[in-house]
Amino acid sequence: MTTTSRDATDSLVSVTDIRRHFPALERRHGGVPVAYFDGPGGTQVPRAVVDAMADYLLRHNANTHWVYPTSVETDEALAEARHAVADLLGGQASEIAFGANMTTLTFHLGRALGRGWGSGDEIVATELDHHANIDPWRALARERDVGVRSVRFRTETGQLDMGDLAEALSSRTRLLAIGAASNALGTVNEVRRAADLAHEHGALVFVDAVHYAPHALVDVAALGADFLACSAYKFHGPHIGILWGRRALLEELDVPRLEPASDEAPDRMETGTQNHEGIVGTGAAVEFLASLASGDSRRERLARAYEGLHAKGQALFEQLWSGLAAIPGVTLYGPPPTEARTPTVAFAVEGHPSEAVARRLAARGVFVSHGDFYAATVVRRLGHGEDGLVRAGAACYTTSDEVDRLVAGVRELVASGGSGR
Repeated sequence: MTTTSRDATDSLVSVTDIRRHFPALERRHGGVPVAYFDGPGGTQVPRAVVDAMADYLLRHNANTHWVYPTSVETDEALAEARHAVADLLGGQASEIAFGANMTTLTFHLGRALGRGWGSGDEIVATELDHHANIDPWRALARERDVGVRSVRFRTETGQLDMGDLAEALSSRTRLLAIGAASNALGTVNEVRRAADLAHEHGALVFVDAVHYAPHALVDVAALGADFLACSAYKFHGPHIGILWGRRALLEELDVPRLEPASDEAPDRMETGTQNHEGIVGTGAAVEFLASLASGDSRRERLARAYEGLHAKGQALFEQLWSGLAAIPGVTLYGPPPTEARTPTVAFAVEGHPSEAVARRLAARGVFVSHGDFYAATVVRRLGHGEDGLVRAGAACYTTSDEVDRLVAGVRELVASGGSGR
């Protein structure tokens, strides 16, 4: 570990202390503690988040914008959650909208944008993305006769072909839809470079930060985003989606909405009664992350916490990558540890279907994901369209011993031979 990495981890609360916040880590399976490597599909939740949601439902539960105390308290709680998420993303509270999930919010945003587009207009998306950042734009192709161009990724590196992206953009481009990080391969994309290219053509930039936000502190201005979406359940919160957008853009969107509903940003982006307890829990999840380090402001505490978590995750990922790479018959996908990436690895074991690998590891108390992770284009391009891949990701509560257990489980599976079914 470098001096910089050591300093970063030293400023972070210890992993032992972090783990005390997660009741899920007390679970045992097959006689051993469960090691959760399924974080890329959804992280475990600290007690403080559950307590905040329970407290809201038990003591403050009401609908919004009325004058009696519980309604006022609800308004205040939702406002504070917006401020917390704004600190997480580097935006303003008036730019934060909530919804059922990132997919629903993206479809909603797409419909609003698409009302002003038509034949001859184009959207540029990428093969590397989760389909929540592909299929909403394909829907516009059917509904509004808008063209969709797809940017290739390089299968040998797991990285976007930036030359292909530059060629795909033109004066007809209305939107670039790009993921900040691949949920399947862990690749961190050159979002700012891509955004600058898109803006040169007068296009807007929508960033899917669902896999990025748990591992890197988002700065919407530094990324060059016009819109950005993420999901709280990927960073220790409840199942709820978040949309950030530049306020001027949010206020001019032709959003589908009910006549009596507020036409002010960000409320105009939210349809119907929201998941109040989920929003409160999201704010608590941000505060939990901020509590992992010290600082004079929540944003500063978040920055230091993320710096420490990144250094810790990098060390765990290097251990995981090298351990799996040493096992005969294991193929790793995505950029190596020396490249920009998250601590998420996708791999295949020769002669063993991905589901069988996941089952064998689960029997050892090691929980990993398998399949296409809704990044179906990525998995098909890598030649695993029917079976999928195995995916494992480190989270704030992951330990070096747990990484050793995962690697040992895969090594044992390979040594046992057979199909693994």
